[in-house]
Amino acid sequence: MATCGEVLVKLLEDYGVEQVFGIPGVHTVELYRGLARSSINHVTPRHEQGAGFMADGYARTSGKPGVCFIITGPGMTNITTAMGQAYADSIPMLVISSVQTRNQLGGGRGKLHELPNQSALVGGVAAFSHTLMSASELPGVLARAFALFQAGRPRPVHIEIPLDVLVEEADDLLASVPVNIDRAGASPSAISRMTELLAGAKRPLILAGGGAIDAAAELTELAELLDAPMALTINAKGMLESNHPLLIGSTQSLVATRALVAEADVVLAIGTELAETDYDITFAGGFEIPGKLLRVDIDPDQTVRNYPPHVALVSDSRNAAQALLSALSHKSLAERRNDWGQVRAARLREELAASWDAPTLAQTRFLETVLHELPDAVFVGDSTQPVYTGNLTFNPERPRRWFNSSTGYGTLGYALPAAIGAWLGGSVEKGVRPPVVCLIGDGGLQFTLPELASAVEARTPVIVLLWNNQGYEEIKKYMVNRAIEPVGVDIYTPDFIGVAKALGCAAEAVNGVEQLRSALRVATDRQGPTLIEIDQAQWMQAVSK
Repeated sequence: MATCGEVLVKLLEDYGVEQVFGIPGVHTVELYRGLARSSINHVTPRHEQGAGFMADGYARTSGKPGVCFIITGPGMTNITTAMGQAYADSIPMLVISSVQTRNQLGGGRGKLHELPNQSALVGGVAAFSHTLMSASELPGVLARAFALFQAGRPRPVHIEIPLDVLVEEADDLLASVPVNIDRAGASPSAISRMTELLAGAKRPLILAGGGAIDAAAELTELAELLDAPMALTINAKGMLESNHPLLIGSTQSLVATRALVAEADVVLAIGTELAETDYDITFAGGFEIPGKLLRVDIDPDQTVRNYPPHVALVSDSRNAAQALLSALSHKSLAERRNDWGQVRAARLREELAASWDAPTLAQTRFLETVLHELPDAVFVGDSTQPVYTGNLTFNPERPRRWFNSSTGYGTLGYALPAAIGAWLGGSVEKGVRPPVVCLIGDGGLQFTLPELASAVEARTPVIVLLWNNQGYEEIKKYMVNRAIEPVGVDIYTPDFIGVAKALGCAAEAVNGVEQLRSALRVATDRQGPTLIEIDQAQWMQAVSK
């Protein structure tokens, strides 16, 4: 006899799931009965929030949904922060949990791990939350989840299975087959209207977001055809190569870039929310799009949020870009202004390069040193100063190589567990996964420090670059700038080297470029994680000499 829990694991295998993150507990052991005999790998974090962040990082590098097995009650309240980050950044995540037996749901009888309404609690950070009231519903609800991941705006999905349903006989479901959904194509009428506007534009510009990263090749060709400068959100970094003459980076929060956007007569925004953390990071507003705005998004609701469009198209970004390319290839394009396109983009890059202050240059030097030694690295960041700087100055060569929690939901402690997941989800080329670098501050690392033990156990050779400024320096500056006496920001700084070694990691402190390069070279040869501590004040002093 196959139970519902065992059939669930089999169906996940059929959907191509290769990795699960979770902490076994008395309410989830029936999921593990099937898992032990499957081909799916399991990683045990030290906290359910870590499981969610690992699934997030895995999804970002692999392009597949990250899957978690989570226990009732505290397990679900623990993972909601990670689900919130994934929800904000449109990351596919499948969270499967247990819940009380059907006859005990909402009973308030003081059962172990009981919540009044677990599904309702989680619903705010999920595309949907479904309570499986019988095993027969399982294939249908999984089909809903994977249809969303495959063809809709991917966000976390929660499926909770009552304890009595988990053990329900489900042999008849073993023959169930996965459902595969194609993404939405582009409406010919909308493409025609957008084509006319783009063909007639003298100063076209493209704003590309993380929802468009699978259309990188097509959008690059489209930008070149139109001679259109392209700005990328943080999650879209790498869609254009760093030296591409039309790239204007991820600097939409800066005055100079906003001025360029305001000059454009037609703006194509594709796969982007046009939201605060990519465009109004100062929280003061000021980002304007006076030109005709064309919006492409897989989510109909998103096409009209924040900035109303002149023309909107609900479509997969790649399908839309391909359709626009095809239509524009048969059009005569208006003569572009000779000070637009590559010329205007180059002038902006020069203006920005001349504006960076000493800390920005020092932190950029730090990132460039890492990239010099690890040219194929994936950078997974937290909310910390080098990440804020990198969001402005750093441009990887390929998509899915730079992402962090400083945008969107803005969680602390994200980078370490997400880096573990990112390494597990990395594509294997010539038998080797690309190295994964975790960029995290001393404050953020203390949120998820025990996940170093998870990295040791899972043999994931992530390189943790700890930027240590002995507290919450950015918040301290913010308080001082607002004439608030700093409180709670000068926190105790532990011996990170000692803690990391106690948890089984290699660890050392470095001072200066050459020491960092040497430490990175040694770290890449290890089978497990390495922590490299960089004291902010010492680094600034060393690189300023």
